[in-house]
Amino acid sequence: MFKLEARATNSALMAWLSPVLALLLTVLVGAALFMALGKDPVAGLAVFFIEPMRTVQGWAELGVKVAPLLLIAVGLAICFRANVYNIGAEGQLVVGAIAGGAVGLSLDDGSGGGGAFAIALVLLAGMAGGMAWAAITAFLRDKFNASEILVSLMLVYVAQLLLSYLVYGVLKDPEGFNFPQSKLLPEGLLLPIMILHTRLHLGIVLALVAAIAGWLYLSRSISGFRLRVGGMAPLAARYAGFSSRKSLWSSLLICGALSGLAGVGEVLGPLGQLTPSVSPGYGFAAIIVAFVGRLHPIGVIFASFIMALFYIGGELAQSRLGLPSAITGVFQGILLFALLACDVLIQYKLRFNFKRFKGGTT
Repeated sequence: MFKLEARATNSALMAWLSPVLALLLTVLVGAALFMALGKDPVAGLAVFFIEPMRTVQGWAELGVKVAPLLLIAVGLAICFRANVYNIGAEGQLVVGAIAGGAVGLSLDDGSGGGGAFAIALVLLAGMAGGMAWAAITAFLRDKFNASEILVSLMLVYVAQLLLSYLVYGVLKDPEGFNFPQSKLLPEGLLLPIMILHTRLHLGIVLALVAAIAGWLYLSRSISGFRLRVGGMAPLAARYAGFSSRKSLWSSLLICGALSGLAGVGEVLGPLGQLTPSVSPGYGFAAIIVAFVGRLHPIGVIFASFIMALFYIGGELAQSRLGLPSAITGVFQGILLFALLACDVLIQYKLRFNFKRFKGGTT
């Protein structure tokens, strides 16, 4: 009885308002969910969207969550603009954490020292690890036309198993009472704190710089222009002589580097060591962030803030409302489906088929 028809014109303004509408729908569905669970919807929504912003400490914790989400989402936005669907940023984050953490542990001489050069070396090691893991996907897609979606996704589980193997084995702290974790990194190797008495570290600055650099790359560089054209019109790009191989490699390596930087940022920031749970799923959540931000490096700044609210709000909902930890993932899923629905209704319109409703022919 209903059918979708493509709209004659699509408003660019509506395309940008779609995430706002999706967020409003998420709030409404979230209120209904709290009511179904027997919780006060107003109190539940306040815990999610207001409580994290009441104090400086709350803003700092939001910044801690925004940093990895923003770094990864910028890289994913570049990949998706090139029509390269990298779903394995989580694995690239994990390998970046492994590489950076291993280098950091090797630099620990027991004196607690470090300095800017040592921190930069560890960060570069993390970026190199993420790039190397992304290069596997690029190589298999380039040489054997393997699906980058499947390859990158499967490599996530390989990376997680590798991390578990290392923290249970060669990188395990011999004085850690048999817990699967590495030694704590020395103070001199940790990222500088931006606000005293909080956990907000230099990673937030690196993430903002990455977002601005990503915007300049896509909008002001020849390489970024070729990448965008290849993503929007592959045949036109091929006719113009633009190399699809260069776009594939450059987009995946950039995303791998930023994901690796996000991973090593967690090790040098709030964690201070390697653990099996180095990421609560930032690599997958950043996919939603990238699309909510309209695949724009500046738009993902605001989208990553919303996703950080979901993480902090979910933690507060567990402690204050007694809700399960899955509530964060539920809100993430609601936002994604609401965004998809809004995007469909912007591109298409629903038309009621009266003939079929009356039993006639169309």
